[in-house]
Amino acid sequence: MYNNNPLLDKSLKFSARIVKLYQFLSKDKKESIISKQIIRSGTSIGANANEAVYGISQADFIAKLQISLKETAETEYWLKLLLLSEYIDKKTANSLIEDCLEIKRILIASLKTAKGSQ
Repeated sequence: MYNNNPLLDKSLKFSARIVKLYQFLSKDKKESIISKQIIRSGTSIGANANEAVYGISQADFIAKLQISLKETAETEYWLKLLLLSEYIDKKTANSLIEDCLEIKRILIASLKTAKGSQ
């Protein structure tokens, strides 16, 4: 995977978990609204982080990481809603939320570093 980049590695693995969650929600639970929202936001985190690495400028890099950070907040919201509405169990929700928060912490640290070097 992306062994030299923890953000890219963790966000790709998180995206794969989100895809599996989407499959579970849409097939097993017959849920179509929230599952579509969470697959968009949850997979967008890694896509934007990956795009940031190949940004054309420092400003572009920061902008893509900002989008990725916003997507973590949205994904965290959908995960909490899925838990509260009992579409997923507490263990699954907590595991996914913790992964999301870990990615969020990495993004915040990366943004602080990037903004400090402008």
